[in-house]
Amino acid sequence: MRTIDCSEVRAAVAAELIRTNREIGPDILAALEQGLRVEESSAGRAVLGQLIENDRLAAREGLPICQDTGMVIAFVTLGQEVHFTGGSFREAVDGAVRDAYREAGLRNSVVRDPLYGRENTGDNTPAVIHLDLVPGDGLEVDLMVKGFGSENMSALTLLSPSEGEAGVRRFVLDAVRRAGPNPCPPIVAGLGLGGTFEQSALLSKRALLRPLGRPNPDPRYAALERSLLEDINRLGIGPAGLGGRITALAVHVETYPTHIASIPAALNISCHASRHARVTL
Repeated sequence: MRTIDCSEVRAAVAAELIRTNREIGPDILAALEQGLRVEESSAGRAVLGQLIENDRLAAREGLPICQDTGMVIAFVTLGQEVHFTGGSFREAVDGAVRDAYREAGLRNSVVRDPLYGRENTGDNTPAVIHLDLVPGDGLEVDLMVKGFGSENMSALTLLSPSEGEAGVRRFVLDAVRRAGPNPCPPIVAGLGLGGTFEQSALLSKRALLRPLGRPNPDPRYAALERSLLEDINRLGIGPAGLGGRITALAVHVETYPTHIASIPAALNISCHASRHARVTL
């Protein structure tokens, strides 16, 4: 049995939330720079150049990459031999959100009720927490700061098995085409396939945590990722929706076994400010 004090969790998560709101990942920055090298549209090149400059300035000046500092999602991989002391894990994560958003002056964007009395909670809590219990005594917290300009453009469907790969392609391209400029392209597209209605959505969001440039380990899905990226970038939406070839920086596919009667498919879209970090304790 291993003991972890909740104060350790709170401090480590808060530090990473501040950092990831200010410093874009090197994988995203490299993809933007590569996009600038190949973009042919003058408007698209101008947008990509501004995004790269913005990301560098944010890191240098200690300012948020984007004014939408998002809602915090935590994918927690917890060893079953871990025992928490000094409070609850939930309060440690929510406390970290409070600390980070107050200390760094980040915008609070969470309301208490989705439909009635949409009053701001004032501290960007609560976080959304997904737990995976595994053998051992480790703790990993994968954090995502998700803006809702892109979140609002996500989509989910349950396809007939007979629709196959063609149906999946049609679903993805239709969703990206409908989204147009709204998710602040260039985007990162997370595609979840399999499981159930809700599992496919979780897969699609988890797909966004994978570093750009790391393909799905299954060569069939790696090929699907590449071809979907090519198809999306042929739509001509371009950076900021102003036209061009760089509509997406990457497509990531995650899968799970499913029922014989369905292909659950979910697309979670992230804008170019795809912010994520990992805490390991």
